[in-house]
Amino acid sequence: MQKAREDSGWRNVVSTWPLWQCLAAAMAVGPAAAAAPAAAQVAPPVELTASGRVMASLSDATLRDLAIQVLQRNPRIAAAVAQARAARLVAPQAKALPDPMLGATAYASSPETRVGPQTFTGTISQKLPWSGKLGLKEKAALERADALEAQVEARRLELVTDTRRLYYDLAFLDAWSKVVESDRATLDHYEELARTRYASGVGIEQAVVKIQAEITKDDARLLEIASRRAGLVAELNALRDEPQATPVAGPTVPDYGEITIDRAALRDRALALRPEMRRAGFEIARAETGIAIARKEYKPDLTLGATYTWVGPRGDAAGIAAPPPDNGKDIFAISASINLPIHRGRLKAGVEEAAELRRAADEGERDVVTDIDRSLGELTERVALTWKQLRLLRDVLGIQADQSLRSAEAGYTAGTLGSLDLLDAERVLLEVRTAIERTRADYAIAVARLEGAVGEPVRAAEGASR
Repeated sequence: MQKAREDSGWRNVVSTWPLWQCLAAAMAVGPAAAAAPAAAQVAPPVELTASGRVMASLSDATLRDLAIQVLQRNPRIAAAVAQARAARLVAPQAKALPDPMLGATAYASSPETRVGPQTFTGTISQKLPWSGKLGLKEKAALERADALEAQVEARRLELVTDTRRLYYDLAFLDAWSKVVESDRATLDHYEELARTRYASGVGIEQAVVKIQAEITKDDARLLEIASRRAGLVAELNALRDEPQATPVAGPTVPDYGEITIDRAALRDRALALRPEMRRAGFEIARAETGIAIARKEYKPDLTLGATYTWVGPRGDAAGIAAPPPDNGKDIFAISASINLPIHRGRLKAGVEEAAELRRAADEGERDVVTDIDRSLGELTERVALTWKQLRLLRDVLGIQADQSLRSAEAGYTAGTLGSLDLLDAERVLLEVRTAIERTRADYAIAVARLEGAVGEPVRAAEGASR
């Protein structure tokens, strides 16, 4: 039973994270089955956990590799995994009998009996708990280990979501940097045109100065981008336990299409798949087992023992003159005892304590459900609204801003518009392009968070990145 739990649980996801396990989620098999001959019976597919399902849906190899590194190297995950393994090792200790007691008595002044003086006594005893007590304690230990393993998986899912968020934010900064660099190159061209016009007496000096000020603002934006990128890279490297300066190259934002959201179906899937729900279920089961253990305390435990006493031959005058029958014969005795659970107040308090822990476990599950409902309520709205915002920016404002700039350039060339009009149109285009890239990243982050809240992908297929 213990081996089966380990093979099908959290160990399959992080301790052995081959790439095929991410790319072939539904068809993944264990290492032993993969190495078996073709004629051998194929092992049943391994069911991926929530983080595994999300990982398997990622087509961006760079992002997937980063997420794998985070899951393999994150120190908090490693500590949580060790705690879960330690908890599972409590079970064989809980089901074991208490150690037997061995005792010895050497008589400084030997008691004299009819058959001779007692010289030494040895005892051994074994406590036998009431039937079912040890089994319940083992069950409680296994349920605690299951709860901790589910907690580890919840942390893994959270880390995968955090990794995606940081990756998409980095991709936005890189895209923003390209937008600003393109804008700066355009402003350099505009500055040259404005200088030429000013030198010929057609333009004004204010136009040159204002364009130069905008160039300086772009330089400041590039510095801000570099600073923010360094912070995000350091945060991502901290998750995967790498030096903070380790580069993260080539992040991209996927072009997700519109996602059809069925809130009721997503809620049902989240309640079925989220590891927090599994953990709450194990905590409830453990609390119920605790109630059974507390009730078992009303039953006495049995202690069996054996005593052996060495007896010497009679050494007194009468014993020497007329040795009694069985002179110097050793003594062997068997004993049995039970504890008396008579302190009913203590026992009743134990049952009531276990019942309160059961109520706490129920409330814990209700809190998880409430948190899932809150997250899904927020994220489903955010995904839908961010998609509408992206469509508006990309399909309407972006086109309008580009057309406005072309019109301004045509007017500038014809002499009907000045440098400041051209600059204003360029500023609008910069803002719109920046907003488009920010919204693309926000949409990808919202989708990632929604998938983390559900515990599986919500996309039919991942779009191509650009």
